[in-house]
Amino acid sequence: MQKLIAAVAAGLALAATSGTAQAQISDDVVKIGVLTDMSSLYADATGKGSLAAVEMAVADYGAKAAGKPVAVVAADHQNKPDVGVNIARNWYDNDKVDAIFDVPTSSVALPVSALTREKNKININSGGGSSDITGTACSPNTVHWTYDTYALSNVAGKAMVKRGEDSWFFVTADYAFGMALQRDAANVVKESGGKVLGEVRHPLNSSDFSSFLLQAQASKAKVVALANAGGDTTNALKQASEFGLTQGGQKMIALLQEITDTHSLGIKATQGLIVTDAFYWDMNEETRAFSKRFNEKVGHMPTMIQAGLYSATMHYLKAIDAIKSDEAPKVMEQMRKTPVNDFFAKNGKIRIDGRMVHDMYLFEVKKPEESKGEWDLYKLIATVPGDEAFRPLDKGGCPLVTH
Repeated sequence: MQKLIAAVAAGLALAATSGTAQAQISDDVVKIGVLTDMSSLYADATGKGSLAAVEMAVADYGAKAAGKPVAVVAADHQNKPDVGVNIARNWYDNDKVDAIFDVPTSSVALPVSALTREKNKININSGGGSSDITGTACSPNTVHWTYDTYALSNVAGKAMVKRGEDSWFFVTADYAFGMALQRDAANVVKESGGKVLGEVRHPLNSSDFSSFLLQAQASKAKVVALANAGGDTTNALKQASEFGLTQGGQKMIALLQEITDTHSLGIKATQGLIVTDAFYWDMNEETRAFSKRFNEKVGHMPTMIQAGLYSATMHYLKAIDAIKSDEAPKVMEQMRKTPVNDFFAKNGKIRIDGRMVHDMYLFEVKKPEESKGEWDLYKLIATVPGDEAFRPLDKGGCPLVTH
């Protein structure tokens, strides 16, 4: 039986129980489900840290919204769409969950978003990347909070082509996220005057990238773009270093590289790597204060996904408090009309397609001699305003957008 980790916020001990044996919580509770990757290639970027971020927000808010206690449950979807949808359906139908948060892995995120619409609940996605979540598959019940494949590609692609790095080869994860990331990046490269010399696709959770990287090396492309994430990205970068791609003059770009990935690989192996991110712990006093608390609780600095989840949880609870109701359509309306102003986003806004629009950042990994500490890893190259970073509202094919 799929293990669930249930935590009633504000001081109750964490208890792991099966879905059927979970503590019965009445309708007089606001219940958040954190559906995430606890055990596989995205576990560092999401997983226990995602759960911790939501729990921190609930505790900081006072563990009540509109006079009701707030409860948090969590589960590992194992990056399998059928497992994720079954958990979500059980949560909605039997466990009185009001909103599902996180949902990394776009192949799980897309059907969970569709199910949430069918059940008229709320889905706030932080971990999934496909821009289709607010495009052709948009939903009035889903908010895409932290990043998407369009923004990652747009910020990095334009900047690199402008610097003369204008021929690209893609090493792409063979599922919804990887294909969306490659599609969006290839479009940006071409629109910016660059060209795509080739591509190769690899299975999710690959350990051996040698054949894929040899093709990238043989292409003589100036940029080898990794359209993957988590363990796939770190494995590919390790092996690219062994094959001498960067020493041979090719520039590596990880289109989705989390701070935990960079830390795991080490600054020596990743120096000079270009990274697009929605959050970095060392931006200002607010980001440092949150990140210090998170690090003390979890043991590493927060990824953008985890920081985004704290922000999203706060926004959700504030909306419930403001309208004294946790009815999904009313809460969604309140969240859309309220700007997001916190350590994660300034003047963030939720559009009708569900996209939360906020600034994005382009970083370069520091050289070892530039780093002043274990997590001092990035230097800021550019801040891109949200309206420039994310896809224009009328370009995504979202049926909710009326012209």
